[in-house]
Amino acid sequence: MEWYLTIKKIPDFIHVNLKGKVYLFDKVFKPNATQDKVYNEAAKSIVTDVLAGYNGTIFAYGQTSSGKTHTMEGVIGDPNKQGIIPRIVNDIFNHIYGMEENLEFHIKVSYFEIYMDKIRDLLD
Repeated sequence: MEWYLTIKKIPDFIHVNLKGKVYLFDKVFKPNATQDKVYNEAAKSIVTDVLAGYNGTIFAYGQTSSGKTHTMEGVIGDPNKQGIIPRIVNDIFNHIYGMEENLEFHIKVSYFEIYMDKIRDLLD
């Protein structure tokens, strides 16, 4: 069975044609992308919006063993290999601690897994 994959960049989107089906992505990271690069390009702007009072969601989707947990959690304890979640926590609390005003903050986070059509709370 033969099939062809073509990838071309069009303004603001990555256009992927796989077996006649077209998929559009606003960003595709190379396999050697660092955790820092992924965080800065995919999540940091969401954290900025959250700190401005908006809700934010980061959703990792993919097949089993495709790197979702590695991307979201990374290597805990290694600042260079930390994933998105520890970087978000660091940025939010650094922002709060750096404020000159004495304000009260309420922070609510959720961390869920959907696997085999079942939702599991990973913080419970």
